[in-house]
Amino acid sequence: MAVTVTVESTPHHPIPSTLWGLMFEDISSGDGGLYAELLKNRAFQKVTPGTSAALSNWAAINGASISVIADTPALSSALPNSLSLVIPSGKTGPVGFSNSGFSGIKVTAGTPYKASFFYRVPSARSLNSPITVSLQSTSGQVFGSATTTLSGSQTSWTKVELTITPSSSASNTNNVLAFTVDGASNSGLTYNFNMFSLFPPTFKGRANGMRPDLAQACRVANSFSQVYDHLCGNFFKALADLKPSFWRFPGGNNLEGDTTETRWIWNETIGPLETRPGRPGTWGYINTDGLGLYEYLLWCEDLDMEPILGVWAGYGLSHTSVPENQLGPYIQEAIDLINFVIGDPAKNSFAARRAALGHPAPFRLQYVEIGNEDFVGSAPSTYPYRWRNFYNTLTATFPHLKYIATSHQNNPVLSPNPKFWDNHVYQTPNWFYQNAHQYDSYPRDGTQFFEGEYAAISVVPSDIWNNRLPYPNIASAVGEAAYMTGLERNSDIVFAAAYAPLIGHTTDNQWTPNLLAHDADTVYFSTSYYVQKMFSVNAGDSYLPSTLPTKGGTLHWSVVRKNSGNQIIIKIANNAVNVESLTFDLPFNTVSSTGTAEVLTGAAAAANNPSNPNAVRPVTSTISTGKSFTYNAPALSFTVIILTAY
Repeated sequence: MAVTVTVESTPHHPIPSTLWGLMFEDISSGDGGLYAELLKNRAFQKVTPGTSAALSNWAAINGASISVIADTPALSSALPNSLSLVIPSGKTGPVGFSNSGFSGIKVTAGTPYKASFFYRVPSARSLNSPITVSLQSTSGQVFGSATTTLSGSQTSWTKVELTITPSSSASNTNNVLAFTVDGASNSGLTYNFNMFSLFPPTFKGRANGMRPDLAQACRVANSFSQVYDHLCGNFFKALADLKPSFWRFPGGNNLEGDTTETRWIWNETIGPLETRPGRPGTWGYINTDGLGLYEYLLWCEDLDMEPILGVWAGYGLSHTSVPENQLGPYIQEAIDLINFVIGDPAKNSFAARRAALGHPAPFRLQYVEIGNEDFVGSAPSTYPYRWRNFYNTLTATFPHLKYIATSHQNNPVLSPNPKFWDNHVYQTPNWFYQNAHQYDSYPRDGTQFFEGEYAAISVVPSDIWNNRLPYPNIASAVGEAAYMTGLERNSDIVFAAAYAPLIGHTTDNQWTPNLLAHDADTVYFSTSYYVQKMFSVNAGDSYLPSTLPTKGGTLHWSVVRKNSGNQIIIKIANNAVNVESLTFDLPFNTVSSTGTAEVLTGAAAAANNPSNPNAVRPVTSTISTGKSFTYNAPALSFTVIILTAY
């Protein structure tokens, strides 16, 4: 028997403009993912000179001797290590070294790749030696190259910039960027190199910008949209198509670091790349911090996203807290950070640094998150004084901003009482649809909630952390969809929500599942990605009350109105293993006789992955509608119905 859903015509509340967005945290905080840099271990940050590990991703060519050294003079105080190349006697032909990138490098014909590096010559010997920089396969096939000259007696550092435009595309990503000089004419010479870089075209052509992911085959473009697709690629398009309303950064654990010293230090992530020291990440990798504060903020502007900015609040993941009487410098660090984002360049030196980088106008900012997950480890025992000191000082300095607390609500009790809370939940698909009514009973007392991280990560409730899904599947995505109908229903108090994490490499990651998976060649759109997109692009303007779904049941729905076009948008998550029928009674005088239904459905374990990237995709069809109509929701499905009514 069909469930009857009676819809009311009077909106209950407007849909927040920030409801559906993105939480950013991926492997190496952007390195090898969203950040467009193609070379890994490009500046030998935080490695031990003289070790084989320091040469990770670098290889000698034709018998060259390469090593990482602690250099004097160093390129900068931030980058003390260099790659030393010694040309052995008796060598002929090209001699040098190569970098294999992040599990490979995609090479596309006709694409201009911008390469750069710094070098110096420790000996006083005068030289005028060509160096060739080439994109080539691991077997030596050259796709494109550029040559410049290392000239003079170089006892100081010189920067070289050049462009490589391949004449042919590589059939796979088993490619390297090679640097070679003539062995015979350089016999016995030593060269030191540092701060290598290789960038494809970036979104909007931004220097040090975001990865365009040229996943599409090179083609002749006969329209603006084809040019756009070719340059921006699937990675940017994947995120832009979500129409995210906010961007939570610089991530969760990425913000905290393991210790005070390895926290995200914002002013070490801006300015020239050679001044950024990088830092040990929280999952065993090195963060280059090439993707830094300024790049994050420009990205927010480029996608018209509201930044939700995290500030470090005195706690590291090794369960260390800064004593209350020593918080002052870190609170000032947060003040300086916010001034960089929104301050007046004429009145503040940190705002002036922003202006000097090319953005004199303040960036948009209204939400600041104090800490991250201060409900884990020993964080709850110290968060009360950390919250109090950060909140009071920041509020006095920036009274117009909204500050988000990151502990469990009232556990511990915080003073002043937060008006905004960040909740995180990683659970099973069943947990999500059984808790879709979570916020229904919350008091409407002015308190607002941010579902800053959530995902169905496992189907093993007894041990979700050690039995995580490799990729989101239909069961996990539909469970999340059921939960999201509850977030939408309660969006009078839930102002924002973000699936997490956002991005993960298919073979080089510390966490699964992720919303998007990628490798050097391709972006993989998960089932959860499609659910997020279906909610976000169909957010609507106001929530329309309707008959409530059964608590703990497998069938959930939400109804919103979009003023433009007089659209009524109905979202339905059916977590049952059978078809469920719903009859919708609409209170409007005029209702279209047909509408569209976009449906994501499949077997519970069906997932998009490198072996089958398009196993599951939404399908749109025309359905019959009217003032009263019945819809049969497929088993394990998420549906968005759009019709017109007034």
